[in-house]
Amino acid sequence: MATDILAEITGMLVEIVGDEYLLAEEVTMKTTFNEDLALESIEFVALAELLHHRYGADVDLMGFLAEKDMDAILAMSVGELVTHIGRITHTSLARVPSGGSPASAG
Repeated sequence: MATDILAEITGMLVEIVGDEYLLAEEVTMKTTFNEDLALESIEFVALAELLHHRYGADVDLMGFLAEKDMDAILAMSVGELVTHIGRITHTSLARVPSGGSPASAG
């Protein structure tokens, strides 16, 4: 599941910053948004919108960031976001009686 989320976030980042930039550096769970990707605040807003469209209102990037202090935001890795999304989507799937994946049925 984390691999799928990482791939989706990577796709979103390519859409936001351009594939030429990301081809030079593979996005991994340890990739940081600030140091490695140098994401600007407007790009975080664009990512938040893409996440909202893909995962729904439960995945609130701005709310997730609001819980962190500035140092934690600057040090945040893609893996932290992947883990957050995994937790939220897993909880959402558990609440939805139909349409969930077969793995969540057991």
